[in-house]
Amino acid sequence: MNGELYSTTQAAEILGISRIAVFQKIQSGEIKAVKVGRNYVIDKNDLLELVGEILGKERKREIEVAVEKTINQY
Repeated sequence: MNGELYSTTQAAEILGISRIAVFQKIQSGEIKAVKVGRNYVIDKNDLLELVGEILGKERKREIEVAVEKTINQY
């Protein structure tokens, strides 16, 4: 980790989830984080990668819905 670091609170705001959910994702290994004292910090690159995955899934679902709608119209 040599880039910009985010707290769990900042990560929660960026991801649109609760701080507790961020801790759960850290514990499960979904989010890479380093413990500094009593707190965790998340590298900007790791967070951006996760945001990309989340947005990718949402966008994929939007496309699937649009395709289904188009098929049903024909």
